[in-house]
Amino acid sequence: MNNIFDSHGHYTESAFDADRKELLESLPEKGVRNIVTVAASLEDCPKILQMVSEYDYIYGALGVHPEAADYTPEDFIQKLEEYIKSSEKIKALGEIGLDYHYENYSKDKQICLFKRQLELAKKLDMPVIIHSRNAAADTMEILREYKPKGVVHCFSGSEETAKEVISLGMYISFTGVLTFKNAKKACKALEEVPLDRLMLETDCPYMAPEPFRGQRCDSSMIDKIALKAGEIKGKTAQEMLDITCENALKFFGIKSEENLKFEASH
Repeated sequence: MNNIFDSHGHYTESAFDADRKELLESLPEKGVRNIVTVAASLEDCPKILQMVSEYDYIYGALGVHPEAADYTPEDFIQKLEEYIKSSEKIKALGEIGLDYHYENYSKDKQICLFKRQLELAKKLDMPVIIHSRNAAADTMEILREYKPKGVVHCFSGSEETAKEVISLGMYISFTGVLTFKNAKKACKALEEVPLDRLMLETDCPYMAPEPFRGQRCDSSMIDKIALKAGEIKGKTAQEMLDITCENALKFFGIKSEENLKFEASH
């Protein structure tokens, strides 16, 4: 397998601390063309900026995850904007959104955090990476209001929600969840996503696909997701990788000349 574009990973997570350098240096040899490594907090931002400066094939997305709403300072937007503007390799604002899964979250704080970042993305004319967990109704209400250029990542919603996301002009990205035995809902949603609005991701180190479920995930495992997606869409795994790579390059605004060094060496 080659032409792998992992549109969403978290390579600053502590799960990679023991062997991060060795792993990231090995991935291009395993067919990984590009990765977008994604922030969850302001603290992640400088780490990602450092990473994208060290690896030609890695790009970044900077933003504040809803779970960080309680400890994000009021003046975070200015700092986030500074981080984003400091590197041309930051290609999206994310991940941002709503997460009502855990107890004791502040709905109002999450919504405020989400909207302020959508406003920044509009100001900067950047795409956004949307996180939505147990919060589909509120997420869709806000997306209808702001109509951002964006992708709903790690999609696990209904067919109806998928159709509405697509109708707003957005993309949808799927993880290893597609390969799980209880993933009928995600698989049905994938049936509704046009090939030109589809991306694949690992969300590593989480969401490892079968047969690696429960292990640390990395971008080389995306071929298992492509295989399952191909079964649903009537394509080979390599065809799915080629299609979703092209979609991701377009979505993130990565021009082919930015990949010349990669192509010349592989």
